[in-house]
Amino acid sequence: MAELSVVIAARNEAALLPALLAQLGEGPQLVREVLVVDGGSRDGTPQVAQLAGARLLRCPAGRGRQLALGAAEAIAPWLLLLHADVRLPRNWAERVQAAIRPGKPTPLQRSGQAWYFDLAIRGRHPGLRLVELGTALRSRWRQLPYGDQGLLLSRVLYDAVGGIRPLPLMEDLDLVQRLRRQGRLQSLGVALRVDGRRWRRLGVWRTTLANARLRRAWRRGEPAEVLACRYYGSRDQGAYQKAQRRCSGSSSQPSPW
Repeated sequence: MAELSVVIAARNEAALLPALLAQLGEGPQLVREVLVVDGGSRDGTPQVAQLAGARLLRCPAGRGRQLALGAAEAIAPWLLLLHADVRLPRNWAERVQAAIRPGKPTPLQRSGQAWYFDLAIRGRHPGLRLVELGTALRSRWRQLPYGDQGLLLSRVLYDAVGGIRPLPLMEDLDLVQRLRRQGRLQSLGVALRVDGRRWRRLGVWRTTLANARLRRAWRRGEPAEVLACRYYGSRDQGAYQKAQRRCSGSSSQPSPW
């Protein structure tokens, strides 16, 4: 029986989502269901998901909120959490199958193993290769992969660490921080490719520096809602104004790492 629920957070990804859904369709022996959680798309993302046979869920925008909803609705014993703008490697199904080995748990799995993909960024700028290298080192030595890299873990482990918190930003770091207390996070040994539009829009070094500042503020205890205001303000004024309204009166504090 297929053992994997794939949860995809999507918003305005009608152009990129079809390729990802087609790739997931190549692993019917592994994938029991695909859940696309739409965060208020203004394009054809919901229709694309439904036409591809995915289960469509809807909630307000925010990857933490979207992934949390999808994971709560998933029925398989293993979860693969993805963003909608990624492309999987050709042998992704074989790598995932080898990692989870349904029905034959390894000692590492029993102690709480999770997996991530390596990161490849679409684009030719040489700075992107340095970002990829830095991400690989960070993921391996600090056990802190990004949400862009996907995350594969069992439902048992997901529930044990408390799942994804519906944060407006930093939901990925918040989750892997709790996961690494339970056991190791390990690379699947192949890279998924993410769209390079963030780096093209703001520039490689400006984007990298802005992200580093946000992570540093998070480690110092700034609320995720405040950081979301800052992040969305740098991308889209309308989104920033919405985030500001969410920030008003917020008192939630993340755990530093």
